[in-house]
Amino acid sequence: MSNTHAQDGRTHLPLQDRIPSSKAREIFRRIRQKHEISKNDLLTKSGLTVSTLTRVLEELSAAGLIEESGFGASTGGRRPILYRTRASYGYCFGLDISRTTSRLAIVDAAGQKIDSISWTMTEHMTPSALIDYVVEQIQLWVAKYRIPHEQCIGLGIGAVGTLDRFTGIIENPQWFYAPGWNDVPIGAELEHRLRIPVLLDNGANTAIIAESWSNRTKGVRYMLYVHAGVGLRSAMMADGKLIHGATDMEGSLGQMIIQADGIPHRTPGGNYGCLDSYATIYAIEREAISKLRTGRPSRLQSVIQLGEAVTFRHIIEALHQQDTLATEIVSQAATYFGIGLANLLNVLHPEKVILGGPLMTSNDLFFYTATQTAIRRTYHYPSYQVVFSKGTYGEEAIAIGAALLVLDNLTSRQEA
Repeated sequence: MSNTHAQDGRTHLPLQDRIPSSKAREIFRRIRQKHEISKNDLLTKSGLTVSTLTRVLEELSAAGLIEESGFGASTGGRRPILYRTRASYGYCFGLDISRTTSRLAIVDAAGQKIDSISWTMTEHMTPSALIDYVVEQIQLWVAKYRIPHEQCIGLGIGAVGTLDRFTGIIENPQWFYAPGWNDVPIGAELEHRLRIPVLLDNGANTAIIAESWSNRTKGVRYMLYVHAGVGLRSAMMADGKLIHGATDMEGSLGQMIIQADGIPHRTPGGNYGCLDSYATIYAIEREAISKLRTGRPSRLQSVIQLGEAVTFRHIIEALHQQDTLATEIVSQAATYFGIGLANLLNVLHPEKVILGGPLMTSNDLFFYTATQTAIRRTYHYPSYQVVFSKGTYGEEAIAIGAALLVLDNLTSRQEA
């Protein structure tokens, strides 16, 4: 995926060229990590000389990347000048491409959300249809907020895998309702249409970027994110850095075997008795259909229209009505999920776990059942304790994190 593209005589500025100096990139990264920071703190942490730091701060200020935000508390001498990111330097867009809902967000250079919109991923939402929606919405926001083209920093995409983040291609995702989602050059297409840099990564990775950003002043170094919905996705940060595998294997968590002689996976080649078959929307829907066929009484029979298939939406509606069968099915799936989560905790030992996705946001029962199950099965408990959370950004985490991915790349050379 190219970082430069020309159309109608106009080119976009590659992300790595916006801050060409390595020292300036490092200082800007440190300023971004704080709401405000003094020159003295920057001097101590960067190891630069006073003259070099002064020159770098002037360079960043002249470029419009930072601004003075006032004075800090005095420690005996003059009150120190505080610096912060200049929010109006530019704007980044973040696109979440998921199986049930896709979402687009816009954030400013300080990482604050400006706006967002979502689309239901129906059988008509092909790649070309979604791309058209995204391009149209970004153009509407550019007009609405009067954003010059040079202030459009870039677009980040957090997508269902498998994918190639280097070439910007969504390769072989499963279980989309619409056809055409194999081998989609989403990065190149959107870069061509929008004339801004486009970065692609797994949606779980962008979500953990967002949640790490919200926890950046709390000292959380080891964080796990799990997205539970139609499938299962996960991401891990160690020592504050995102861990990428040799390849993107988005569905690997779902292939964790939790019952060796269990039911077969829904696609050929999947493991028997794997977590995906017990703790996903697909698994919950399959179980509900099976129970109703055996004659189990349920409020589901009153919320489903004649001839309509049982869906997750129906099950959640019945759950809200305190239906016994719906409660039983969701609790069972959450228990299985908790077992899989405990396996991850016993291997990775994160300090904080963020649980996102439709299974977590649609009702509290799944979240609390899963976390309590995981706690009971975690080795070294209670000496090792982990914090569970639904996160700061909820359903917008993937999109917000995708936009923050672009901002992160201002201070690090893009991998080739």
